[in-house]
Amino acid sequence: MPSPTPSSGGPRSDMGRWGGNPWQPPTTPSPEPEPEPDRRSRRGGRSFWARCCGCCSCRNTEDDDWGPERRGDRGGRGSGSRSRRPDSRGSDSRRPGSRGSAVNAAGDGTIREGMLVVTGVDLLSSRSDQNRREHHTDEFEYDELILRRGQPFHMVLFLSRPYESSDHVTLELCIGNNPEVGKGTHVIIPVGKGGSGGWKAQVTKSGGQNLNLRVHTSPNAIIGKFQFTIRTRCEAGEFQLPFDPRNEIYILFNPWCPEDIVYVDHEDWRQEYVLNESGRIYYGTEAQIGERTWNYGQFDHGVLDACLYILDRRGMPYGGRGDPVSVSRVVSAMVNSLDDNGVLIGNWSGDYSRGTNPSAWVGSVEILLSYLRTGNSVPFGQCWVFAGVTTTVLRCLGLATRTVTNFNSAHDTDTSLTMDIYFDENMKPLEHLNHDSVWNFHVWNDCWMKRPDLPSGFDGWQVVDATPQETSSGIFCCGPCSVQSIKNGLVYMKYDTPFIFAEVNSDKVYWQRQDDGSFKIVYVEEKAIGSLIITKAIGSNMREDITHTYKHPEGSEAERKAVETAAAHGSKPNVYATRDSAEDVAVKVEAQDAVMGQDLTVCVVLTNRGSSPRTVKLHLYLSVTFYTGVTGSVFKESKKEVVLAPGASERVTMPVAYKEYRVHLVDQGAMLLNISGHVKENGQVLAKQHTFRLRTPDLSLTLLGAAVVGQECEVQIVFKNPLPVTLTNVVFRLEGSGLQRPKILNVGDIGGNETVTLRQTFVPVRPGPRQLIASLDSPQLSQVHGVIQVDVAPASGGGAFSDIRGSSRSGETIPMASRGGA
Repeated sequence: MPSPTPSSGGPRSDMGRWGGNPWQPPTTPSPEPEPEPDRRSRRGGRSFWARCCGCCSCRNTEDDDWGPERRGDRGGRGSGSRSRRPDSRGSDSRRPGSRGSAVNAAGDGTIREGMLVVTGVDLLSSRSDQNRREHHTDEFEYDELILRRGQPFHMVLFLSRPYESSDHVTLELCIGNNPEVGKGTHVIIPVGKGGSGGWKAQVTKSGGQNLNLRVHTSPNAIIGKFQFTIRTRCEAGEFQLPFDPRNEIYILFNPWCPEDIVYVDHEDWRQEYVLNESGRIYYGTEAQIGERTWNYGQFDHGVLDACLYILDRRGMPYGGRGDPVSVSRVVSAMVNSLDDNGVLIGNWSGDYSRGTNPSAWVGSVEILLSYLRTGNSVPFGQCWVFAGVTTTVLRCLGLATRTVTNFNSAHDTDTSLTMDIYFDENMKPLEHLNHDSVWNFHVWNDCWMKRPDLPSGFDGWQVVDATPQETSSGIFCCGPCSVQSIKNGLVYMKYDTPFIFAEVNSDKVYWQRQDDGSFKIVYVEEKAIGSLIITKAIGSNMREDITHTYKHPEGSEAERKAVETAAAHGSKPNVYATRDSAEDVAVKVEAQDAVMGQDLTVCVVLTNRGSSPRTVKLHLYLSVTFYTGVTGSVFKESKKEVVLAPGASERVTMPVAYKEYRVHLVDQGAMLLNISGHVKENGQVLAKQHTFRLRTPDLSLTLLGAAVVGQECEVQIVFKNPLPVTLTNVVFRLEGSGLQRPKILNVGDIGGNETVTLRQTFVPVRPGPRQLIASLDSPQLSQVHGVIQVDVAPASGGGAFSDIRGSSRSGETIPMASRGGA
């Protein structure tokens, strides 16, 4: 996966993102330009699919199913399901009989006596109807019929006369501008006769002028929004039901169907990874794991249209939309904005003045609806935002998906499968040489599917990563990559296995510059990369350690074989040839509970494991660091000589005052302690890096009264500023699926060590346990969140859902209910 070329304003211009760039004061990033009328012309006619998928490069260039959305077709975006678009979910006036009056075989609209006229159709599409409940789509805030493929559904036809056995009734579904039977974009289903590809329809009841049908969809059906019509034929003539937007049908992947390649054979997995609308995303460091609740909101009104628009926007062929491998790969490309003006603009610079601080988002809904409404990429995102949005999109489309955090995640720029860290003669970091970087954490996604494109044994969890890091076939996308291929070091398996393997398996190799200018390996820190991989546990808010799914047990024969297999394909297979082995003095860092705004102390423990005294010359260097491993300059250092008796240990401390680190802080409040030393007696070189973060406070949310569907409810939010300085331009965000559409609250300034309280009302629209999530952001303090579970009772009239969808007000100025001192 070749690295992109750094350039001004290009993909590697963010100082906090890429290794090898010295940290500088941030500059205001420029948003990506609007898409040009025809981006393919700049690439010699090679479309996204020609570059991303080799089998697609031989397509017919006249195929209208292919091209990206025409620039002139971007009007009329709205989050409503009734919005008409000139794409796969809208109608096309060029289709005969798709609109207007009923037609007969002559096309003159005449209804002859005896014709079987369909006067109406009931798709049983309401959220409380049988279809929606049986297809597990009753939570979608839509009135249209939403189905999962490979599963039957029911409908009722209303006829002009009783149905007779000699009558012929045919159902038709169409998607795309030029539907074709051979592509699966035009589906013809004769009632009472076997259809093709798993489609069929039978009469279940015929009484009076009603005809009840049971329709089976194909487990390989294209996903998307279909137009639906009905044709009848009898001796009196033929009739076609005109297209009605109220009868559009959404079809999704179906993890409940054994014949669907996305099938998941565990109901608790399906409840968690498909139906759960909120989850936990983990961040921080392995020793100091932080967690935040994320509102996926895959069932919120407008989100399904946004997910399908993502596929349309890139011009994904409709005929390929039944393949979860292709769908997940294009989603990984389109969730980031590089190449294709996708959903989110990445920004690691630290300056978010022209958008939203990535730490301020509390969910995916606001992001996706903004993209659907405007067609413009949304500023800004970092890895957990890309992953959160990807989880929303894939769950919404029917793929079992989870958000995964890898601590100490490597970014290997040269496919060496090592993280190379360079120091000068005094073991001070040479940041201009450190192009590889170790992210404190990195968040990506696992989605579940079979892999018919790979040999047997690679089904199950597949890694998909939408964070733009390196290119894959010239595109900023990553995956899907089988977790089994990562575990066994099979880096030749598609897609992008070498890069992901290095993220979880590399060693940290410390190089010291010698007097003659050459470099020598002085220490190899094994097992440092991918040391902990976690996700939210099924059915609870606990963490689940899934490291074992990515890696064999450390030190086992299987683990050694996997690393050797992968290293054989790396660029530096003999990297350890010059390694020294004398290591009788051990270094350990004691984790401290460091709090934002307070003084802290770092503590290093030296232990002599040998039988002779040892004299250690120890150096400590402290700098701030972005979570991506890019560091600032050293702002405090300490040097000390320590004499250790055999078997003895000694603690070396370095106090750090708030005033010393305050002006240096960057995103996430993380710091990097570089430890180096030299043992006088045997020449052993000590080298270790330790990252820790400053803990930020939580928001305290309290529900004031019972929550009932359709009735106003109030929540109280309390926050205490932990800093002795004023927080300016403070913004709260509030969001919760089934409770509150994304809401932005501007509260002005909050004084140093001040406590504030504000109250907000919301109207629940769906019953059951819900999560209401809030965040606070200001230029002085970010990464502040809070969540409360809200158990919503059904409306007193027995209705399960409310037609109210909540407001989505932005920029509302909110006065504080009360202010208090420290």
